[in-house]
Amino acid sequence: MQSVQSVQSVQSVTVHTGRAVVLGRSDVDTDQIIPAEYCKRLGKSGYADTLFAHWRTDPGFVLNTPAAAGATVLIGSHNFGTGSSREHAVWALRDWGFAAVLATGFGDIFLRNAWKNGFLAVVLPADAISWLAARAEADPEFRVSVDLEACEVRAGGRTWPFPVDARARALLLAGRDEISEALDKESEIAAHEAGRAPWLPRLRRGMVSGTVSSGAVPASEALPVTEPGSAVGDVVPPGAAPASEPGSESEPESTAGRAPESSPTSASIGVAP
Repeated sequence: MQSVQSVQSVQSVTVHTGRAVVLGRSDVDTDQIIPAEYCKRLGKSGYADTLFAHWRTDPGFVLNTPAAAGATVLIGSHNFGTGSSREHAVWALRDWGFAAVLATGFGDIFLRNAWKNGFLAVVLPADAISWLAARAEADPEFRVSVDLEACEVRAGGRTWPFPVDARARALLLAGRDEISEALDKESEIAAHEAGRAPWLPRLRRGMVSGTVSSGAVPASEALPVTEPGSAVGDVVPPGAAPASEPGSESEPESTAGRAPESSPTSASIGVAP
């Protein structure tokens, strides 16, 4: 079995250097990065063809030019990645081949999604973005380095520091994410679950919706679940049918103590006698 300490969910990043291409548009929202109709796909990869899909119908769009081929650093402008929350926007940029995007600011959710997926979303001052964009447009071979260890961008003999969340930086430098962090605490989580009151719901390996998968845990350790007709905390053994709901064919609903129901009369439905 693979040790939880060996789990590596994202690729470690220290320094990325690549050719830059300029998008040259402000207020680029996530629906422009990846139109909503492409968000129905399953999985986290295979979105290269969706990036700026509507804009790429224009032959003159920057990503359709030969100079953009192979570029890995996208130079944006103001307010990149605003609008609705969709992690697909980050996946589309990554699958196209970009490893970093530089802008004066980002949508909050896009920024979090980027760092959680190992994608470098770097905030720089407006004058730095303008200088980098001018150099990249003048020279298709212009290269930019994003140094996550030093927290700085270097290009053309100039250097700019950039802010980054300390925890996001530490995880990405180590090639880890929040899931691998949680797996490191598996023993502590198990100890916490073991100390919970017996009437509280709990999860065990192999348990799905209160049932036991084959060979997982014995029936005596079935999850406390709530089924129709059972009290909170009742244990439903695996394979046992849930209690029938009142009114079902298997358990006729009792009418004891209930006043007899009368049929609608002409008066009750508003019909004149």
